[in-house]
Amino acid sequence: MTRSRLAPGTGIVTVPGAAPVLRTSGGEFLRIDTGGVTGEALVRRLAGEEDPGGEPSGEEPLTAELARLVEAFEAGGHAVSVPPRAPLAGRTVHVLGDPVLTGPVARCAGAEGAEVRRITPNDVAEVARETPDHRTEGRVAVVWCLDSPVPEGLWDTADRLPGRRIAWLRCHREGSHSWIEPLAAAPGDVTSRHVRLRRLAATPAHRELAAYWAGHRTPDTGPHPTDASAALIAALLTADLIAWAEAEAEAEAAGAGAGGTGRQPSGLPARRRLRRIDLRDLTFTEHAVLPVPDVAPLPAPTPVGTRAGAGAAEARP
Repeated sequence: MTRSRLAPGTGIVTVPGAAPVLRTSGGEFLRIDTGGVTGEALVRRLAGEEDPGGEPSGEEPLTAELARLVEAFEAGGHAVSVPPRAPLAGRTVHVLGDPVLTGPVARCAGAEGAEVRRITPNDVAEVARETPDHRTEGRVAVVWCLDSPVPEGLWDTADRLPGRRIAWLRCHREGSHSWIEPLAAAPGDVTSRHVRLRRLAATPAHRELAAYWAGHRTPDTGPHPTDASAALIAALLTADLIAWAEAEAEAEAAGAGAGGTGRQPSGLPARRRLRRIDLRDLTFTEHAVLPVPDVAPLPAPTPVGTRAGAGAAEARP
């Protein structure tokens, strides 16, 4: 018989002289209406504590009231009968770029259950050209990490990945700052081109910033990522991948008529968040960023000697 246990992050607090209290995975304390069930019986059932004789407790007799409590814990997500899957299980994460960053990213993503594959820029172009496969939609991500500014046009092909429902996540360094751009996973999300346009529009030094990106600068003096800063960048990138995977799982559950996790993300959503990490003190800031809508092309100029608005060209006498 499958036995429910407390979900990871939850616990039962036994307050002396009072009823037991549930501490949720979000840190809230909820009173438990145990009815006719003792707190000790509930704890033995959900936490597997030893019995008073010091031996592992056997299967607690499942009375109607105890069964009701266990079902309530399961319905609230506070008890599970099977261990939860790793958050990136069933997802494939392609990683490329500079090894000082791709190594930690691969380790972090793999530790969270992803199948990690090393690829090249040519492979990214091939992925962008492949025929879409609905079986892999929402399950494949590309993470490109640079320990330098982004060369002009390098990420143009990868910007097409969200249109194929392939998640696109990237980071790069400019001097002592590393930038983690928003994860793009669907048409209309923020791409690297959008980030460039938004950053140019937000600074009065737009000409200088554009020249810096174009390579009109002195040789790079660092600082390059250390073990600590690379680990921080990898952790933040992995957090964005987990947010993407959870959103896809929520969408799949909604499509199947099942309930989601109900967990509300804190802060800015990953698909609208630009992060800047200061490599000197390992602090980072978050900035909201929106996609840049396509601009309608300007109308063709009216030829000389043609009257505007006429149904056909009419030469002047």
